Amino acid sequence: MPAAFSGKRPGQRLRRLLLLLYLSLSLSGGSPAAPVTTTRTVNWQTQRSASDHLTLGHNVSTPGPDLTTQEFKQATKENMSNVTFVEYEVLLPGVSGTSVEKNITLDRATRIELSCRLDNKYSHLKSLQVTWKRGNETIRHMNKTENSWSIQLRILDNSNLGGYSCTLKGEEETSAMFHLQVPKIEGKEKPIVSYEGDTAVMICKSFGYTPTAWTWYMTNGSEQIAINDSLLADKYVINRLTANVTHLKILKLTKEDDGVYWCEAAFELGKSKGKLKLRVLSLMVPLKPFLAIVAEVVILVTIVFLYEMYSKKKEKSAEDEKEFDQVEQLKSEESNGLENSSARHRKT
Repeated sequence: MPAAFSGKRPGQRLRRLLLLLYLSLSLSGGSPAAPVTTTRTVNWQTQRSASDHLTLGHNVSTPGPDLTTQEFKQATKENMSNVTFVEYEVLLPGVSGTSVEKNITLDRATRIELSCRLDNKYSHLKSLQVTWKRGNETIRHMNKTENSWSIQLRILDNSNLGGYSCTLKGEEETSAMFHLQVPKIEGKEKPIVSYEGDTAVMICKSFGYTPTAWTWYMTNGSEQIAINDSLLADKYVINRLTANVTHLKILKLTKEDDGVYWCEAAFELGKSKGKLKLRVLSLMVPLKPFLAIVAEVVILVTIVFLYEMYSKKKEKSAEDEKEFDQVEQLKSEESNGLENSSARHRKT
């Protein structure tokens, strides 16, 4: 028995030590299943500050090196899943004095990378000075490769939109301009023509992007007045057939409805307007050509009638003169016959 008891006691002590070690680890916040992570910081330029930081892993105060493009994409996907990330690159021709422009349409908050890359055939150019700007403000950039330079931006509202340029100076000077803008709403160049008393329908569309709201305006002098179809239901009807299409219907047109109208699409990053013109014509306008033709026909018929009357009168006058001459001739002949007859009677 003593031997058996002494054999179990060391095992119990070992189990107690393991239990105490586990409890001490739990109380100190340690977790054997927690992965070991490091912190990396993404630096990108914005208008508001020199740099913003996106931190991965635990909240460690020591930042790591700047992320590469691939790592930036992964960071965005993992931590900013509600904000899209896009890249745009312009190939610089390397010819002095040339400038390349690129329009970029954004409708929502976006993390974006803009890059300028020098054509490989100009890779021999050395001592290049690269400058990124927004207006007169210089923006810090990073080198993606030996001949590629980029900036990373957070576009959160319309204050971040506008023009961003990169300029390369060295033996040659070349530049590129990126225009960041909200989607454009294309208006109609030709005016919509309708007539008094009719109904006019104007349409606005947003191609490829979905607005959060639509608003219609009418121009009154230099002011734009929002159209409230709920207050003027007997005059205006606004329909949003789909998220990308809106209709404005104007009932019982009058000359006062003639003018310029605007449709405004609201996006997350700002607003965009399309312009339409409405011309309201009087009902007499389409009748004017017809009335002119009728007037010409009446004048022509009158001229023909008067000519016919004149011709008939002239012919009748000529016939009367001829008949008068014939009567006079007959009278003359009868007078001559009587004279000859009286002369014969005297001789006998």
